[in-house]
Amino acid sequence: MKKLNFSLLFILLIGIKGFAQPGYVPTKENLQNRKEFQDMKFGVFIHWGIYSMMADGEWVMNLKNINYKEYAKLAEGFYPSKFDAAKWVADVKAAGAKYICITTRHHDGFSMFGTKQSTFNIVDATPFKRDVIKELADECHKQGIKLHFYYSLLDWSRTDYYPLGNTGHGVGRLEHGNWSSYHQFMLNQLTELLTNYGRIGAIWFDGKWDQDQTPDFDWHFNEIYVLIHRLQPGCLVINNHHQTPIEGEDVQTFEKDLPGQNTAGFSKNQTIAALPLETCETMNNSWGYNITDQHYKSEKELIHYLVRTAGYNANLLLNVGPRPNGEFPDMAIERYYAIGNWLKQYGETIYGTRGGLISPRQWGVTTQKGNILYVHILQLQDEALFLPLKDRKIKSAKVFIDKKPVKFNTVSDGVVLSFEKVPDETDYVIELELK
Repeated sequence: MKKLNFSLLFILLIGIKGFAQPGYVPTKENLQNRKEFQDMKFGVFIHWGIYSMMADGEWVMNLKNINYKEYAKLAEGFYPSKFDAAKWVADVKAAGAKYICITTRHHDGFSMFGTKQSTFNIVDATPFKRDVIKELADECHKQGIKLHFYYSLLDWSRTDYYPLGNTGHGVGRLEHGNWSSYHQFMLNQLTELLTNYGRIGAIWFDGKWDQDQTPDFDWHFNEIYVLIHRLQPGCLVINNHHQTPIEGEDVQTFEKDLPGQNTAGFSKNQTIAALPLETCETMNNSWGYNITDQHYKSEKELIHYLVRTAGYNANLLLNVGPRPNGEFPDMAIERYYAIGNWLKQYGETIYGTRGGLISPRQWGVTTQKGNILYVHILQLQDEALFLPLKDRKIKSAKVFIDKKPVKFNTVSDGVVLSFEKVPDETDYVIELELK
């Protein structure tokens, strides 16, 4: 993989004022964290808030036009008696994931940490009175799991989130406050998150798209990004704005799609930048807890998605929506453990790799470490496989799991691997040593 000069990345302004950190030059620590981020390959996304009490996803307030004052009363009954940060982190580690990204504040405006900027938070507004983000941060630091914070840019509860964007029009906010007040509120909360919870791997923003139709709207991302990089220079900035990254951002994320694809419809304005990449996806069809959504992807589908994501040179951030009592759903735990068991055997072909020199194909993908190319055969209907290696020569070929030699023949523009039978494993991995 070619070395990248991150300080010379091109800037795509896409017509949004203030959408940059001018003159941004990543620190040595930041560049090292980018590499470590790429090496981790697999993370767990956690969408959790008082919306879990309604068991209908994290957008329920907006979709059902619940009055923001009535919605706030949910906090009075929020008591996640079975929340156990140590159990969460243990489950994440058993899944083989290396980092967690959790919602500190989602679009409903409820803060899951002990903020001093608003009483609408888990410590002040609920009978639980515990800072779950602090408990999780302490446990992550203790058990060696990186922690990222999701932070919503939009807010359906605060009246100073004005002008209103594309969402939140039916929740009863008749008073309109001053945007500068809301912007300062965000800066103050981000300061708390980057000051009171130890070293944070990344701030993961969401909601910029809410104001995409507002003329001349300015998020003042330059101030936000400067603040983050000043408080924690190694902290990565990730913005799920569905557009090509700009100066000040350290990772490019894709929502429910692999890099370069647009099957979910979010990435039509998003080209792949020269940054570490991440794909976020759900296990079923929901981000927040949805009691009726049992449409979980199979273990094989999820393993294939993890492998394909790595083949696309990206990380997979796989979501779970905890129940209101603080537990992960049983099916989610089963899926995570299945992935973890697979990674115990095949993790070497995923962790620390980059997308292989053979681009993703219908039959599968390749990942690579130096001169070792891992061929992940996921869907092949033949006993032979042509690899377009062109001028690259193979020194050896063997089955990764048992090191049994694999026959290969050099042909025009590549190599043909020959198998004793059509591969039918979840992932039939061939390890090639290149000359």
